[in-house]
Amino acid sequence: MTNEGNQRIMRVGIIGTGWIAEKAAITLNGLNDIEAYAVGSRKLDTAEAFAAKWNIPKAYGSYSDLIADPDVDLVYIGTPHSHHYDVTREALLAGKPCLVEKAFMANARQTREIIELAHERGVFLAEAIWTRYQPAVDIVLKLIADGRIGTPHLITATLGYSMGDKPRIMRPDLCGGALLDLGVYALNFVRMFCNADILSIDGHCVKSSTGMDLTNAITIILKNGVLANVQSSAQCVGDNIGVIAGTEGNLIIDNINNPQTITVNGPDRTYVETIRVPQQITGYEYQFMACRQALIDGLTEPREMSHAETLYIMQLMDDLRRKWDVRYPMDEA
Repeated sequence: MTNEGNQRIMRVGIIGTGWIAEKAAITLNGLNDIEAYAVGSRKLDTAEAFAAKWNIPKAYGSYSDLIADPDVDLVYIGTPHSHHYDVTREALLAGKPCLVEKAFMANARQTREIIELAHERGVFLAEAIWTRYQPAVDIVLKLIADGRIGTPHLITATLGYSMGDKPRIMRPDLCGGALLDLGVYALNFVRMFCNADILSIDGHCVKSSTGMDLTNAITIILKNGVLANVQSSAQCVGDNIGVIAGTEGNLIIDNINNPQTITVNGPDRTYVETIRVPQQITGYEYQFMACRQALIDGLTEPREMSHAETLYIMQLMDDLRRKWDVRYPMDEA
């Protein structure tokens, strides 16, 4: 990272030029100590157009060229999750710190191999599950710790978008389905606020003609007596609300994918207060800031999302897909 005055500027190289890469570019353009420094695509003209649109200094016509740039401090991998493994592996072998979009990999096997490689090389690696890094997490955890809703016993969460027949949802080779794209947020919602051991997990799904889960419902029973019911769907517009219900009240999180308000209710659902999260650029900024701080502190994983947790969530999704007979080509490797 470069020094400008008293600031240490982290230069980010963005892999991919889709909408999620655009969101990253918008975010980075709004930060002072982190910059969108380079973009890599499979085609140079695509990278150059993206760079021009978002005022990014360097454009590369291959992922390898971006990874080879000595001035890139962090590689942000914003391709579909079906394509995360190879480019992350190449970056780690080159000694480049990586922030990898969710879902982290196609399956637990790939996840384990990539994490082990990062450990062997001593290179920073993080999953870009943006909700883990947001201020809402600490707000909710404090409300629970302070006893504002008594003892939690039930968690419910839904995330749904009407996504049509997008290839990344319908195609097995792109790791399609709602689970890895949306359900991962619902599972993380449970784990963020109740990380007790899981006694059992089960679920059902409605599948597409291509064998991908389009809508799913998952029930989790935790060792501390909490039951969680979560749903995700790529077929409909969900309310996207999360609720943590306790003996003395409940917390209603307005959007589990990007919380803006937390409503506190007391006994008999009596309204107590609404807490707003700090104003944000897009909500992505927190994961980039966490990576910057972790690199400054010499860490190889972020404090907010450990490698063990990333692997644990991926294993849960593998287990669910196995029960549903939802398969990707990568599962056979």
